[in-house]
Amino acid sequence: MTDYTRRPGRLRVLAAMSGGVDSAVAAARAAEAGHDVTGVHLALSANPQSFRTGARGCCTLEDSRDARRAADVIGIPFYVWDLAERFREDVVADFVAEYQAGRTPNPCLRCNEKIKFAALLDRALALGFDAVCTGHYATVTSGPDGRRELHRAADQAKDQSYVLGVLDDRQLAHAMFPLGDSRNTKAEIRAEAERRGLAVARKPDSHDICFIADGDTRGFLAGQLGTAEGDILDEDGRKVGTHEGTHGFTIGQRRGLRIGHPAPDGRPRYVLDISPVNNTVTVGPAEALDVTALTAIRPRWCGAAPTGPGRYTAQLRAHGGETPVTAEADDGELRVRFDQPVRGVAPGQAIVLYDGTRVVGSATISATSRQPTTA
Repeated sequence: MTDYTRRPGRLRVLAAMSGGVDSAVAAARAAEAGHDVTGVHLALSANPQSFRTGARGCCTLEDSRDARRAADVIGIPFYVWDLAERFREDVVADFVAEYQAGRTPNPCLRCNEKIKFAALLDRALALGFDAVCTGHYATVTSGPDGRRELHRAADQAKDQSYVLGVLDDRQLAHAMFPLGDSRNTKAEIRAEAERRGLAVARKPDSHDICFIADGDTRGFLAGQLGTAEGDILDEDGRKVGTHEGTHGFTIGQRRGLRIGHPAPDGRPRYVLDISPVNNTVTVGPAEALDVTALTAIRPRWCGAAPTGPGRYTAQLRAHGGETPVTAEADDGELRVRFDQPVRGVAPGQAIVLYDGTRVVGSATISATSRQPTTA
């Protein structure tokens, strides 16, 4: 299997250019390495003005123009591909449905899986390209068995392997991440963009969810799902407040609960459970959020699926730390036991397993529990 990270000769590379500095520098590095690079910007909204503007998005008309200008400076062909319908179905509709079911999804993982390394890659391969290049901070190498492996970025402070943990063997075989093996700081990446004459050198990074124009997730979901007043309950089932829809809450949430009076002990309360069926939200103390085990579904392996129980580290959030676990995959499920309790784990989130720096795979959390830990 070809190891594109070693750049063996001239390849036809499709560079996904979001309009930001990272993807622009990645495309420039791929071209400088001697590859035949074509830039493409993904139009992900039928009405781009409804997505964020300025620095806070990655799917706007402004971003498309910034990407085109960067491609012109690099000297590569550039196209805009309309994937708005696919994005609406696979990312936006999935996001809404997950919240409606009381789960907390990660739309960036879904976009990487369904759009950037499924719809985009499929079209790229059909057109004769060898690899898709993005500005993600991660590395891809060939393992001892010749299979492609996904690893953390050389600079773990910028590592984005968590949101790439959904990539399978086939997708990794055609992935190129020119920034992943670099220990350049973000300031140095911007300085490189400046030297290359890229106008995006000083463009701020995008943040949050690109398809929520004003950043108000609760308002967006209310617009999609409507409002339905329900009860906020304490652990003993006593009503302590009301809400306008369970979709406005996530496990571990503290702010925005709008509970009229404090807990008897005066301590803050957190969302412990969300029940769309009963239209209730349960709140309680922070220690009630402790999770010692979980079950996850729809596992996706970055290589061979593990056999038998194994020792790994797990990451539960894009910017979270690692925690030691014992995990076992069986019959389409992943069962995980934590060495020490962790907090704020919500169904719908992704858990990504690591063996050292190597990404083993990911799965979607379906249930959590508190079980006695073993020494």
